Amino acid sequence: MFKVLVSDPISDLGIRQLSEAEDVVVDKKTGLSEEELTAIIGEYDALLVRSQTKVTAKIMQAASRLKVIGRAGVGVDNIDLEAATGRGIVVVNAPDGNTIATCELTFAMIMAVARQIPQAYKKTVSGEWDRKSFVGVELRGKVLGIVGMGRIGSEVAKRAKVFGMEVVGYDPFLTQERADKLGVKLATVDEIAAQADFITVHTPLTNETRNLIDRPQFQLMKQGVRIVNCARGGIINEQALVDAINEGIVAGAGFDVYVDEPPTEDHPFLNHPKIVVTPHLGASTVEAQENVAIDVAEEVLHILRDEPFKNAVNMPPVPPIILNKLQPYFTLCEKLGRFLGQMTEGPAQEITVGYNGELADLDTTHLNRYIVKGLLANHLGGDVNIVNAMHMAKLRDIKLVVQKSSASQSFTNLITLTLKTDKETRMLAGTLLEGYGERIVKIDQYTVDATPEGAMLLISHNDKPGMVGRVGTLLGTNDVNIASMQVGRKEAGGSAIMVLAIDKHASAEVVNELNKLPEIMKVKQIVL
Repeated sequence: MFKVLVSDPISDLGIRQLSEAEDVVVDKKTGLSEEELTAIIGEYDALLVRSQTKVTAKIMQAASRLKVIGRAGVGVDNIDLEAATGRGIVVVNAPDGNTIATCELTFAMIMAVARQIPQAYKKTVSGEWDRKSFVGVELRGKVLGIVGMGRIGSEVAKRAKVFGMEVVGYDPFLTQERADKLGVKLATVDEIAAQADFITVHTPLTNETRNLIDRPQFQLMKQGVRIVNCARGGIINEQALVDAINEGIVAGAGFDVYVDEPPTEDHPFLNHPKIVVTPHLGASTVEAQENVAIDVAEEVLHILRDEPFKNAVNMPPVPPIILNKLQPYFTLCEKLGRFLGQMTEGPAQEITVGYNGELADLDTTHLNRYIVKGLLANHLGGDVNIVNAMHMAKLRDIKLVVQKSSASQSFTNLITLTLKTDKETRMLAGTLLEGYGERIVKIDQYTVDATPEGAMLLISHNDKPGMVGRVGTLLGTNDVNIASMQVGRKEAGGSAIMVLAIDKHASAEVVNELNKLPEIMKVKQIVL
């Protein structure tokens, strides 16, 4: 018999699945202190929480039977993931339960901004009957730009089509086939900025998406565009948006999320007449709270019964013998995935992973997870982890192919990745060198010896005299110091690559200047 403790207020509908299970006993004890929870947690196989309970390392140290912690929601900041992983406790959340709630709030925001509903309400209840100031626009026939076509963005697209809107969408993993199924026209962020009458964002907040819509994008927009953000604060530059509204470019905006939450009293959004604000209500519906409870309860049951599960956010236990052999390669695999994802253009379709040498005789499932996590993390950030990585890849129709060979190819172990997108196919190989650590040893057809860390520049060019000098001079002029350089080529005078480790990130302007140098074919900045 499994014992489950519910330590936060969670929907009874979700808990009912557990309560009605013949092999489960549920205790509901809310408002416990750390000491009180520590004293009783040893009796339980599973713990269900929302955001109130802080599941600390001290609590888990006393949890001798605990197999799983379920978070009825998305964020897991209140759970010490490192401590849970160290004790072999699986942590699961419910990332899908609030999809419809956030989608519908997005549309509510779109409607509110289009018709200025909050502003009209405020004036009407104050005693003013003012119809002339609130002439809105219709959605029918307008272009909706969706930045981020994951679960929520896709649901928004479906509803926009019903409203008679034309939808253009951007997502680094959106293929033409899937776009066609959704009735969405593929576009870049800049193309969306230039074409859309309404723009909504639905991406995680990562280094790549921070200030994804900034002053350059606002300068591309039509006069009268309207913008909504119910995803993450920071995707849209807040001050740049205010400036664009004041300049007459943006007609109105709706925000449910902010860089700092709650926003300060002097935040420019709070008293702006053309910005609608709400206090992060994306998941705040009765149905969403029930859905996340149901989803996490199902996951907990699967784990207790040793059945397949998908929404874990930490690493499941690995047998010690296997772990000792695989663990040295975890970081390398993630870096290879991140590097390959950044050097390749277009939505990923298929990744082939080759293991040569001693690794070919091991179960490399966990290495696959690190590789796929690295590949997806460039765009999904903290939303992807080593447990849900395969599920996230499947949702994006990315196929994984694994090939193994005992042949060492001059290395004790060699890991080779080949990524096929709708635009190109690229290859990357790496290994661990005793005494030297992680190394990238091949990029496409070029042999190199590069350490995958920090900021790097991958430069494809024609092998002409003076190329190294031109690149070095330009970087030096822009105060970018080269820490190391590797050059790979097949033959003198042909195509070649440079792999530069640099002391700090090169700005977009510097990368653009490099791309303009004679004989340079392509420059990619890689951040690991």
